[in-house]
Amino acid sequence: MSAGAERTSTGIDLLAELTAGAVEDAARRAEHVPLIDVERSASARPPARNAVSTLAPADRVKIIAEVKRASPSRGALAEIPDPAAQARRYQQGGAAAISVLTEGRRFSGSLADLEAVVAAVDVPVLRKDFIATEYQVLEARAAGADLVLLIVAALDQDVLVRLHRLIGDLGMTALVETHSADEVSRAIDLGAEVIGVNARDLSTFQLDRDLFGRLESLIPEGTIRIAESAVSSPDDVAHYRDHGADVVLIGEALVTGDPVATLGRFLAAGDRPAGRRRKERT
Repeated sequence: MSAGAERTSTGIDLLAELTAGAVEDAARRAEHVPLIDVERSASARPPARNAVSTLAPADRVKIIAEVKRASPSRGALAEIPDPAAQARRYQQGGAAAISVLTEGRRFSGSLADLEAVVAAVDVPVLRKDFIATEYQVLEARAAGADLVLLIVAALDQDVLVRLHRLIGDLGMTALVETHSADEVSRAIDLGAEVIGVNARDLSTFQLDRDLFGRLESLIPEGTIRIAESAVSSPDDVAHYRDHGADVVLIGEALVTGDPVATLGRFLAAGDRPAGRRRKERT
């Protein structure tokens, strides 16, 4: 059982279910495309874009805009027949990076979506999925991903260390997602350059927008801090800004409206007061 699997009060660990399903689907793909072929494809890709420099702290909170058709908590969100066109709109609107859901069972995504987005934009692209095997990491690079999501709660530490190292060896950046002080500590032990705090508990799918503020002070200076989930308005971006976020990852609010206009409002809310990049530490 993965770390954090006991957190659910319903007896159904959604995170474990999602991770197991993603691993099973990857194993099916491996029957048709063996590991050695994926390794060759990954090696043939141009170097990954430098996500660390792109997402580095600035005078405005940066936004990772997500291509997301559905979620377990909300069901269908948007059809998005052309993920490349959606991603181009995000880039036009000022997104610093694009996140692509590639999980197919509950999020209606695919690796084909990732490949299409990578070919369409000039900014770093994140493969957002339930990654637990080397094969999935190599798939991400073969599809052109620049970043790969690692969810601390879904992985034992030895697996987390191994996958984090592989992501770096392939020239990509890991977005290491956390949801508790213990998970932040595990991410720090990895030497993670990019740490996310997800307001949504993936074992129960409950939201806590204030979680980022409680955990932000535990993340070392020099680490890129990403606030994930619980964003529906510019006020939410401002809230994360005021609690020290460098980047905010936004999905549902962008796929259900005009992405360019919505991004404009969110980016404006992310402006920091002059001379202030992060909240004062006490």
